[in-house]
Amino acid sequence: MYQANANAAADFLNDEEIRKTLQYAEENKSNRTLVREILAKAAEEKGLTHREASVLLACDLKEENRELLALAKKIKQDFYGNRIVLFAPLYLSNYCINGCTYCPYHSKNKSIPRRKLSQEEIRQEVIALQDMGHKRLAIEAGEDPVNNPIEYILESIQTIYDVRHKNGAIRRVNVNIAATTVENYRKLHEAGIGTYILFQETYHAASYAKLHPTGPKSDYAYHTEAMDRAMAGGIDDVGLGVLFGLEKYRYEFAGLLMHAEHLEAVYGVGPHTISVPRVCPADDIDLAAFSDAIDDETFAKIVACIRIAVPYTGMIVSTRESQAFRERVLELGISQVSGGSRTSVGGYTEEVRPEDTAQFEVADTRGLDEVIRWLMEKEYVPSFCTACYREGRTGDRFMALCKAKQIQNCCLPNALLTLQEYLSDYASEDTKRIGETLIERNFTDITNPKVLAKVQEELAQIRDGSGRDFRF
Repeated sequence: MYQANANAAADFLNDEEIRKTLQYAEENKSNRTLVREILAKAAEEKGLTHREASVLLACDLKEENRELLALAKKIKQDFYGNRIVLFAPLYLSNYCINGCTYCPYHSKNKSIPRRKLSQEEIRQEVIALQDMGHKRLAIEAGEDPVNNPIEYILESIQTIYDVRHKNGAIRRVNVNIAATTVENYRKLHEAGIGTYILFQETYHAASYAKLHPTGPKSDYAYHTEAMDRAMAGGIDDVGLGVLFGLEKYRYEFAGLLMHAEHLEAVYGVGPHTISVPRVCPADDIDLAAFSDAIDDETFAKIVACIRIAVPYTGMIVSTRESQAFRERVLELGISQVSGGSRTSVGGYTEEVRPEDTAQFEVADTRGLDEVIRWLMEKEYVPSFCTACYREGRTGDRFMALCKAKQIQNCCLPNALLTLQEYLSDYASEDTKRIGETLIERNFTDITNPKVLAKVQEELAQIRDGSGRDFRF
């Protein structure tokens, strides 16, 4: 029986409830009265249930679908404005003992060189990332208790935080590693991580078993209940995600929202982020084996429906997606993007992009400066802000501000200040020129005169080199 506040994955991600939801959505996809009722509820910007959102995803009414997309744009603007947070992944090790059939790191792949970064190599990678201008990283590692034990992850986090190069500093380390114990999550929390990210890959238990034939990740319940253990270990902010294309997308969508509902019901805090990766080419991976791949139109609608259903969550799209598609989904709900990414172990210190240890092919290969300039030309404000994490605005404290749409009072000033740091320290001349003008234009959106005066004062200090790392 479906119970959002249950402890067991089989209950809060109940297969029968998902199937009933999909049947209900299919039966009502052309029910204009119901669809309009759901859209009216969504317009209140307080979210939707998994069943209501599933009806919108299935909806085949042209006019209502246009309204759906327009509403997603409005909700994105109301909660997150024009700010887009930048981050980069940092791959520490591709040693892995799992048998995941969609990932080139799987244990039976003998064609991919195995590599694990030393602490000095991590330091060099971080310097390279700092020299690009990054302030926020997401560390990645395969699951291997011998090569990648929790002690290695903790030491690596400390190394990253300790690196100071010129004006560079990594101010937030998010962690994307395998499901682990409450004790280990507590250690990660004590190490000062930001968000703990774990993709479910698929919520379909039977498909999950086929896709994960060997290794500790094959335990569906243990993997699915990881966020509960992370919360028990003191981690306030967790990030969900599925790998779209492994199973029917409507099933995954319903499961994803049910997982969000579970976190909200039990902890009063939904997911801090939701990532939306798709299956893409990689070493030793045959895309033809995945028949549930989705086209761009469907994927864009998924992004819009997630934004409508979970308006407060940050949404992430990576360099798996092309520039053109990333541009499309930015306005529909995406609030975080990676830039200048290398998905190989040790990739940032290589002049030529290495492919031999890459987890997946990068579709958007532009450098960070190009990504920053592109965002600003589209009137977005690139942000390197990590203030909420460092000021203790995490978990329920962040969500209370976000749901009340008050977080923007901090976010826009912080975005402008961190953008100015980038412009002063790393930007090309063209990017700097565009950025300085963009900052000026955004002053009109800071309605508190005292806040605006302080922002302008601190921007001047960043420009003349007398101060930095300001935050509201």
